[in-house]
Parts: sequence; structure tokens; C-alpha cells
Amino acid sequence: MVSPARLCLICKGSRRLCGWRVCPLYSRMKIIPKIKENLRKEFFGPSTSVFVGHNFYPNVYVGPLAPLTSENLETIDSPQEWFGKPYSHIIEMCSFVLRSKRKENVNSRSRFIEQTQELALAQKPTDVELTFKKKPIIDFEYSDITQPMGPSAPLEGLRITENPKIPRRIERIANDDLKAEEAGFLLYRHGEDVYRISTILSSGVLGFEENRKLVPTRWSITATDDIIFRKLVNEVKQFGQINEYLVFSSEYLDNHFSFLLTPGNWEFENFEAWSPGTTWSFNLKRTEILEEYEPFRGRTTYANLQAGGYYASRLAVIEYLHRVRKQARVIGFREIHEGYTIPLGVWVVRETARNAFRSKPARFSTLKEALTHIDSKLRLSITEFVKRSRILRQKRLGDF
Repeated sequence: MVSPARLCLICKGSRRLCGWRVCPLYSRMKIIPKIKENLRKEFFGPSTSVFVGHNFYPNVYVGPLAPLTSENLETIDSPQEWFGKPYSHIIEMCSFVLRSKRKENVNSRSRFIEQTQELALAQKPTDVELTFKKKPIIDFEYSDITQPMGPSAPLEGLRITENPKIPRRIERIANDDLKAEEAGFLLYRHGEDVYRISTILSSGVLGFEENRKLVPTRWSITATDDIIFRKLVNEVKQFGQINEYLVFSSEYLDNHFSFLLTPGNWEFENFEAWSPGTTWSFNLKRTEILEEYEPFRGRTTYANLQAGGYYASRLAVIEYLHRVRKQARVIGFREIHEGYTIPLGVWVVRETARNAFRSKPARFSTLKEALTHIDSKLRLSITEFVKRSRILRQKRLGDF
């Protein structure tokens, strides 16, 4: 049997050995000439977002993001709209996002920072003129947190050529002297999704005036998930418990998710099972399982083993429980298979998990029946998870 780590070498994008109709790696390579055609030392067009890097903190690179094509303009910065799109479509769309960057201290109050904040607050893409110190270069970066981006270049000048359309409610929240987490949750209550909130938080426009500063995008994404979760979970803990066993499942981009909800007070446990052959697991000889756990009283340490994926998955869970006004013990099972060759960011976790909770659950009267059902959906045996589970081994060994 061919090792998954060797599939790309043998396939070379033509034999569909990973199961994808279009090779994700080849899809990216073949659009490079088209991207190069659009690269100049100047750019005029809509800016859809801003990006704040984390390298060299507290002096970081920050600047507007701008698509090099008018296609997908309304959804290019809305990962909640991407779910279900083909791998190759996501890669191509993200590869046409131009990143401009200027190094600024996170505490900067420069006119440039004020302009990026206006772009972050704008409801719709805003036309800008960008002048670069040199022609942008194609240097694709991959991240487990942020989505891929295309070419980048150091910024010489930025001019906003139209008035950014900032909704009054957002402007009011940004101008209020509130803690950043309070302001972020107010935005969520007003219907803003986590992607827009994390961009606004990243731009340094939230919080008490004296404390405001830029937040690297990869940090603001996880921070937003955590801010919203902590507000919602306090309410969920006051709700009644579910009285049956529920299983929610979803699959996307060679990621499988199943969530088991059992009667009891709020607890959360999350498993990630990485197959050999994915971007992060080419050196593995067998599937590796990572586990994170959170008791009713909450956790006090960062989820280092799963990082942003843990917080994105947990957010989808608490959004569902808050919606149905119930609490439960929850166990998440995520299997990442070898076809997930290019990481697309933590939105894949969040939106696939959210999709699971949009579907009708499988309902069971016993834990054993629920686990048997989950076992039928996983590659690994359910016993591999049970023997590692804090929740399943707590008090109910008789269920097995």
C-alpha cells in the first residue's frame, strides 16, 4: 500500500490518488502566471479587509488586503460563505488577495493606522490607491489559523479614494469607552459574525482608549472565538440539561466532524486525529490523536495541542446550545485525512462544525448506541477515543 505521504510525489497532480477531482497544489501553481499579469507597483481598487502580522511583535507588518480580481468580491472576506466550495476554488480565490504591508508599532496612532481602522470598520469594500516600494512578489504562506493569501509588497503610500461606509451601530460601539471583549460581544449581539469582529479587533479600534493597540490577525481570530464563547457559556450554564444522546456530523475538505452531546452539566472535550500525509503530519507513521478538555468551571490555560481549532470548534458547540437553550457534556471528534494537503485556516473547523449543528441530530437513548453510531463514521475505532476520554471515563463505565 502506498504511504499517503508519497501520494503527491507519485500522482503529480494527474491521477487523483488523494481523491480530489482537482489537485489543490496544481491549482495554485497554474494560476501563478495569471496573478503575475496583475502585479504592478501601483494598485487601484477595493480593499476588503486589513491584515496584521505577528512576526517582530510589537513592531508588526500591517496593511490593507485587496483582491486582484473583481470575482467573488462580496464573499472574498467572508469565510462563512465559503463552506461547500471546492478546494481549488478556495485556493484560487485566496491566492488573488494582495497583501500590502508597512511596519508599525502596535501602539501607533499614525494617520496610516487610522486609515486601516476605517477600512476595517467599513461595511463594504472601499476603493483605495496603493503605491508599493517595489513590485509585489508571490510568496504563498500557509497557516493553521489564517486563510492563505497571495502576493505581498512593502507599502509606500495609501490613499482612500471614497468615504468608507461605516454602519452607525458599529461606529458607536467602536467609539464607546468599553473593554475590548465587551465591545466585541456587542458587535456579535448586533449580528456581526466572528470574521468581521476579529478584523475590527485586530485593527486596534476596540477597548479603552488608552489601551487600544493592534492585535495580530492570527491572535484576534482565536481571541474573538474565546470572547464570544465566554459570554455565551455563562448563559448556557443556567439552562436545563438535555435528556438524550445526540450526535451531529459534518464533512468538508477531507475533514470529518462528529459531536456527541450527553446529559449533564457543561463540559467540553475535543479530539483531533491527524492521518499521516496531511500538511502537518507527513512524518507520521500512524494517526496521531490530540485531546483537549474543559471542565464546568472553565479552563485556565491555552489549548496548546489544538490551538485555534479548539476554540473554533468550541464556539460552534456553544452557539448551538445557546440557540436551543440547553446545556450538555460535549465531545468533539475530528478526523483530518490525508487529502487536506493545503491548510486553509481555522475557518474550516468553525464552519464545518457550524454546519454539523445546522443538520438534524441522530438521537439515541443510550450512550452505547450513540458511540456505535459515531464509530460507523470514523476511520479509527471509537475505542481509541474512549480510552483517552475524560468525560466518557468519568462515571459511566457501565454504559460500555
